[in-house]
Amino acid sequence: MAISSEDIIPFGQVRARFTELAENVCAGAEKIITRNGESYVALVAAKKLDYYHRLEREHIHLLLMQEVEQGLNDRDANRLLDVSALQEKYGR
Repeated sequence: MAISSEDIIPFGQVRARFTELAENVCAGAEKIITRNGESYVALVAAKKLDYYHRLEREHIHLLLMQEVEQGLNDRDANRLLDVSALQEKYGR
């Protein structure tokens, strides 16, 4: 969902409009709260936040799977280093 100018709320207005803003967010909107004219925090529905966290975890898992695939490809291509070569390369 795209953020419109109506979704940008100065921090000073949040307290007076919190119920209205929360109802808008529960209906699917997202609000950006500004402080001193700069983005400060976002108001999003709890279910959407959970969804964002699940997406983040899935992304991390995909990255790990790509690393595993690269490691297997390196092994298959005999691009291997023994412990002493690793210690020499990384100084440990």
